[in-house]
Amino acid sequence: MNINENTAGILKEIEQKYESINQKTDTQLEGLLWSKPTTYWDYIQTDALLNLQIQRTVLPDEMVFILYHQTNELIFKMILWEMNQISSSQNIQADFFIDRLTRVSRYFDMLTTSFTIMENGMDVDQYMKFRNTLTPASGFQSAQYRLIEFCATDLVNLIDSRFRASFDYTISNENAFEILYWQAAGKDYQTGKKSYTLEVFEKKYKATFLNYMEEYKTINIWQKYKQLPVQDQETPALREAMRHFDYTVNITWVMQHLNVAIKYIDQSGMGDGEATGGSDWRKYMHPKYQKRIFFPELWSAAELANWGQE
Repeated sequence: MNINENTAGILKEIEQKYESINQKTDTQLEGLLWSKPTTYWDYIQTDALLNLQIQRTVLPDEMVFILYHQTNELIFKMILWEMNQISSSQNIQADFFIDRLTRVSRYFDMLTTSFTIMENGMDVDQYMKFRNTLTPASGFQSAQYRLIEFCATDLVNLIDSRFRASFDYTISNENAFEILYWQAAGKDYQTGKKSYTLEVFEKKYKATFLNYMEEYKTINIWQKYKQLPVQDQETPALREAMRHFDYTVNITWVMQHLNVAIKYIDQSGMGDGEATGGSDWRKYMHPKYQKRIFFPELWSAAELANWGQE
């Protein structure tokens, strides 16, 4: 049998690959004889994916709501995938940083424009009926979104704005967790009492959150940026990528979400104005109150003072 030079080279690399893990190349190659060709539906797991939409009501537009939020969670996973590449990169280079961060921003740009699906793609009457079956679930229970925040910035920037100025940098993660900004969506700081929505969220994900808080202290996006040489940090393209990401996540995307909530919960005249999770959603969501800013050092004093005001 004649084997051309290219095929011989590939076989040699395959042999080296399996030798490095103490496996027999012949066994691995023979296994290829019995493997099935890959199909699109098997590779993408289409059937499994399309069977994850379970309605709780008979209202058709509930399917829009479920599919849209599941799509968001898939995009969040893509975002975390890209952010992890930045955080786990050794001796990171500015070009790589810009490329991956631009991908993340592109995903958030898509999420921002996609809110028209929610804003204009559901019948208000149907939404106000099926949303009652969601109580006490709330959008702030998206664990992946919280992980994105931990991966993005130093912990102090995620602290409730009322406690940020006096934040103790030696505080334990456990205690810092109690004053994260989104705790305000379900906690009475006077009594310490938490809503059921917040309690079950913490019961399921708190351990994961605490692990991320510790792991990403030195490898979040801001810390990786600061690890670059000073001349790279000053690269206009990188600074613009950082600012765009920050602004898109903490103003543009949030405001689109808020405007949709206002349309259905406030302006429809069909509900009591309360969120399904019972939070003061207007102050929790509006960026001018919490001033969630991932990279405050990259903004001017005037920009910081007017954050979320326009």
